[in-house]
Amino acid sequence: MRTAQVEAPRHIEVNAVVTWYRQAARDLPWRTTTVTPWQILMSEVMLQQTPVARVEPVWREWVVRWPVPSAMAASSPADVLRAWGTLGYPRRALRLHECAGVLAARYHDEVPAEVDLLLDLPGIGAYTARAIACFAYGQRVPVVDTNVRRVVARAVHGRAAAGNPSARDLVETEALLPRRVELATVFSAALMELGATVCTARTPDCTRCPLTSCAWVAAGRPASDIVRRGQKYDGTDRQARGRLLEVLRLAGGPVERICLDLAWTRDPGQRDRALDSLLTDGLVEQTAAGLFALAGEGDPPGEGDTAPERHIPEQR
Repeated sequence: MRTAQVEAPRHIEVNAVVTWYRQAARDLPWRTTTVTPWQILMSEVMLQQTPVARVEPVWREWVVRWPVPSAMAASSPADVLRAWGTLGYPRRALRLHECAGVLAARYHDEVPAEVDLLLDLPGIGAYTARAIACFAYGQRVPVVDTNVRRVVARAVHGRAAAGNPSARDLVETEALLPRRVELATVFSAALMELGATVCTARTPDCTRCPLTSCAWVAAGRPASDIVRRGQKYDGTDRQARGRLLEVLRLAGGPVERICLDLAWTRDPGQRDRALDSLLTDGLVEQTAAGLFALAGEGDPPGEGDTAPERHIPEQR
């Protein structure tokens, strides 16, 4: 006997999701009506691969310290890296500082509204550009992050998890948006919130879901056939990089190599590799005297008898 095929819905119930969002959305500071496009840009960069709870206090400090791009541009990269603290993936902070400089010089402290112009800014990728256009300027553009992709995969296609990101994601999500621009912007935020708080990756709470039609539920909530490996942190190069950066953030200026050596003693070869990658990424500088400092805190322009040489790890 053949099992009846469950037909996946071709849409997501807009009114149900929007109504739920207006009642259940988290009260996040970057969602207020007084927030500026620059402040939204900062929040979106910070929220990449970092939980809301860790981002919010840092974002609040940055809004006060750097209310406009030119204020951040006037600070050194080291100041921004120190303020970034332990949010993770510190290259984002460095790129954000570069972005502030471009916004100050080219756009007179304004964040452009056009996706194409946003994509030309340092550190702004496909998701972030559309998130700014949507949430800062109310444009009807598809905003696709991991949460949105998961909701669409389940509600529309009946899959427990989304596959690898592709260009199809933007086309598919745009087709789900309501035609009314003001409703589309709320719907985009609602889809993201639904994936972040209810339709989560590991423990989806279908009893709280506002959707009455979901292909995944209708199919019996089949398990995912995608094998995802947990990201280990302890003992990784990323952890070693973080320890070295912590030394420089706390130091307030250039330090001797021994200070970095003592920060990661478990594997000298890994420490050398981590330091070399930090220098390559531009997060750390080596002075003419052989000291190490955060970006922007090395030798001032014109100082030093010779240009500082790039550190090369010892062969072990």
